[in-house]
Amino acid sequence: MESTSPMRLSFEIRQMSPQQKLPSPDVGGMSRSARVMALLGLQYTRPFHRDALFLFFFALGPAVWLSMTVLFALQPSPRHALWSPVFLSVALWQPLCEELLFRGLIQGHLLESMPKQKTWLGLSISNLLTSCLFSLAHLANHSVSWSLLVFLPSLCFGFMRDRFGSVYPSILLHVFYNGGYFLLIGSATR
Repeated sequence: MESTSPMRLSFEIRQMSPQQKLPSPDVGGMSRSARVMALLGLQYTRPFHRDALFLFFFALGPAVWLSMTVLFALQPSPRHALWSPVFLSVALWQPLCEELLFRGLIQGHLLESMPKQKTWLGLSISNLLTSCLFSLAHLANHSVSWSLLVFLPSLCFGFMRDRFGSVYPSILLHVFYNGGYFLLIGSATR
């Protein structure tokens, strides 16, 4: 079992030490397609499903769903809606596309283009910027309060991207968050 170093939280912006360097793909000698896959975070670097923070963020999902019921009435989806096109879009297609765009392309590019990453409360500047963009993008179809609510899960998804150098953990978390929300609230917000 691979050990992970404990996460240190600080309340000031500081330079990252070499031991805390964010995972970055080794591009030397890689083919173009391998470099693109690495930049997008489409690599499996180590098992994330046993990581304590991944499991914590997974367990946080129901709390996020319940906090969203404050804005929308609890309207559980009927059973037949489970594999409906709307459910598949909300729970699978949208999280996959959003994670590839935001955590893969945007956060991956920011990680590569900002070699001296700083952290704030254990979060990379790349993650903070990407999460701001993610929340702003939700303004196109949702209210301001909704866009603010998706900021915290976005930080969790981005943290997993930074921690593992891969988008697979963030995709899985995003699918879980969206799927559970849809099943609990229904399509009341669509």
